[in-house]
Amino acid sequence: MTSAARQHDTNRPRATRVATAMLVLMILCIGLLWGRAARAAEPEITSFELVHNEEGVLLSYAVNLELSHSVDEALSKAVPLFFVAEAEVFRNRFYWRDQRVARAVRVWRIVYQPLTSTYRVTFLGLSQNYATKEEAFAAIARAARWKIAEPAQIEEGSRHYVEFNFRLDTSLLPRPLQIGIGGQADWSMSVQRTQKLN
Repeated sequence: MTSAARQHDTNRPRATRVATAMLVLMILCIGLLWGRAARAAEPEITSFELVHNEEGVLLSYAVNLELSHSVDEALSKAVPLFFVAEAEVFRNRFYWRDQRVARAVRVWRIVYQPLTSTYRVTFLGLSQNYATKEEAFAAIARAARWKIAEPAQIEEGSRHYVEFNFRLDTSLLPRPLQIGIGGQADWSMSVQRTQKLN
């Protein structure tokens, strides 16, 4: 065997190690990007305030929404999406399960309209068009002084707390799409908050 051939044989394991290292690095990068994409779909509460006064219990909140690729693609194909905000008020009971004294729910429907290139948001039977997706989601993702309980529902001298949930409700999607997205994590968009009521 010539010295050139011997040199070629000794370089082969080194080339294999470099190729393996490059492959592992690529897999790690793809994993990190996939993880970021999954985290991008998780909403987060950016502000949350409860007020208890003579009007009742009022909730103001803002949620930062960032759609996953699959959800964004469905919206761009004119699939209607439904977002739900739910607030429940509970009274602490030491002798039994805590008692739910009030519950309030809001549901928004958002759909892209290709003919006009606008986003239509429907809430309480009223619809409004928005020129951009950002404007449409700004209307969905916040509320100011939302009454979630009447004054009479809050018992003086008792301790109360509020459980809040904001989510993409896949149960309201068209039935064929519900079956198609079953178990897909990027369609699971939900955020919760529990806070004591002073």
